[in-house]
Amino acid sequence: MRKIDCVHLIVYFFTLCTEKVRTCSFYYLSNNRIRYLYHLGSGDCMQLRVSAVQYHLHTITSFEEFANQVEHYIKTAEEFGSDFILYPEFFTTQLMSISNNKGEALTIQELPNFTEQYRTLFIKLAKQYEMHIIGGTHVIRKGDRLFNVAHMFYPDGRVVEQAKIHITPTEVNEWNMSAGDTVEIFETEKGKIAMLTCYDIEFPEIVRMAKAKGADIIFCPSCTDDRHGFHRVRYTSHARAIENQVYVVTTGTVGSLPTVDFMRANFGQAVVITPNDIPFPPKGIMVEGEINQDMIVTADLNLELLYKVREKGSVTTWRDRRTDLYPDW
Repeated sequence: MRKIDCVHLIVYFFTLCTEKVRTCSFYYLSNNRIRYLYHLGSGDCMQLRVSAVQYHLHTITSFEEFANQVEHYIKTAEEFGSDFILYPEFFTTQLMSISNNKGEALTIQELPNFTEQYRTLFIKLAKQYEMHIIGGTHVIRKGDRLFNVAHMFYPDGRVVEQAKIHITPTEVNEWNMSAGDTVEIFETEKGKIAMLTCYDIEFPEIVRMAKAKGADIIFCPSCTDDRHGFHRVRYTSHARAIENQVYVVTTGTVGSLPTVDFMRANFGQAVVITPNDIPFPPKGIMVEGEINQDMIVTADLNLELLYKVREKGSVTTWRDRRTDLYPDW
């Protein structure tokens, strides 16, 4: 438990209409913000605030520049009172624009050399700002293989990883990436989440597996270089939210890295997607950014609404699966 000078405990008792579970949550007042302390009981009915970063890629000359840009977005999310912040896929390729002693951009094989600095930075920031940080994806090396890995940094210093499961032809042919082979669900004080990267969201089976394991929110860091790729991810994110009655939070890179192969063009937009039912916006969009602009978007997610529409919504897609006709997880 964190050390705090002044604690105001507020106890909330509530009953989930669909789960019939009595639960209790404790909060404390710190820096004029009510912060979550801990939760008793099996219900996860609570509200959380998420931010998603349209990360602006541009040439830099040092890791310090990268760190300053990263913290700028976190400070912004902190001012909005966010519990989670999401960065895009491959945003750490910005570090490849730091030239070597020959004035050449670094290669994808050299990007894992920043892993220790990357982890140290985000662990520090997650603890300092008491926020869950989904640090986009970063390329790591295991043995002689490269993996595109999403990381979540907890406010208490823990770090969890989810390797990208479906690898695009460019990642395989140009960067020699390897695919992950497990789907993980991560418990947080605000509920259960999954991290599925970009191309992963285009496969309904993998998201169905995540929902079956208990995920209510899918965080989807993405990186697309044109409108075609962007809309593939966007349209399938909406489909996954409808099919599984979950929230999907996704964002992409914007800007350009002129010296880094395959990162010269970026087409991105952050969006928080909901199921399409009466309690939610008609188009299933809680908030979205301006396309290709350097910015951050923020929205509140109410998990109780998900539970209600799964039970008594206009349609109950999760409950109405025909598992007698097709496989389930």
